Amino acid sequence: MITLALRRLFRAAFTFFVIVTLVFFATRMSGSPLDFIIGEGLSAEDRATLIRYYELDRPWWDQYRAFLGALFDGNFGLSFIERRPVSTMVAERLWPSAQLLLAATAVTLLLAIPLGVVAALWRNSWIGSAVMSVAFMGYAVPNFVLAVFLVLVFAFWLNWLPVVGNGTPWHFILPTVTLSAAMIAAIMRFTRNAMLDVLGQDYMRTARAKGLDEGRVVVKHGLRNAGITILSVVGLQIAALAASGSVVVETIFAWPGMGELLVNAAIRRDYPVLQFGVLTVALAVILINTCVDIAYTWADPRLRRSGARR
Repeated sequence: MITLALRRLFRAAFTFFVIVTLVFFATRMSGSPLDFIIGEGLSAEDRATLIRYYELDRPWWDQYRAFLGALFDGNFGLSFIERRPVSTMVAERLWPSAQLLLAATAVTLLLAIPLGVVAALWRNSWIGSAVMSVAFMGYAVPNFVLAVFLVLVFAFWLNWLPVVGNGTPWHFILPTVTLSAAMIAAIMRFTRNAMLDVLGQDYMRTARAKGLDEGRVVVKHGLRNAGITILSVVGLQIAALAASGSVVVETIFAWPGMGELLVNAAIRRDYPVLQFGVLTVALAVILINTCVDIAYTWADPRLRRSGARR
């Protein structure tokens, strides 16, 4: 188990290094930040002075080495636009994004897994069909379309809920519903399929033959064995949501999180903010995937035994 964990941690570190390299060169290829900062009307001499000041005249390879050195030193630089430390700006946005992610994950787990079990148990009735219809709708509607629809109905027409910022618990409702809709649909379907695989197994029939009540058979023997598959799907969905799923939603609802920060930094070509923000999100995704991978190995004894034989 320790060997497998170390192997996955090494793979995570290598993945993060590759992302660091791609982020640096991708931001440089997007254009010069001076075009946005100063616009037109600047003399050639003053422009050259600013280029030297921001060290944009150095070769990309030298900038890359300085960038790596700054990362290891913990010096993430200043924002080109706001002239504030990048680490401070990102730290201000991490907790709001984490709050939204945790809220969407909690709503998803509370709804998706029970509904998936219901869809599997009543697969031949109208209940199962209704649950799967909801799941297909969650897949079919993009989150930005759902966000606009919710804003129009509940904020513009009915005037029930706020849509800008995160000042009160009421601000969480619309973005949380928007983010969790696709996750609920995905996990519901995978839960249903996983439960269908285990409901016909011999150990399920043996448990019923022993006289155990149906609820205990489904939860203890069925859902427990199906949970290994569900765990991997939940991890992938959370990682995908942390990576890019919240960017559009945070922008629509003016949520003061990482998504809005990254969008503004990309538009304004604020290299330090964009680089450090993307690396922070990438590190969070890598850690989530690594933790899920280790948990999946721990939950499945077959993987532990196969890893021990290698």
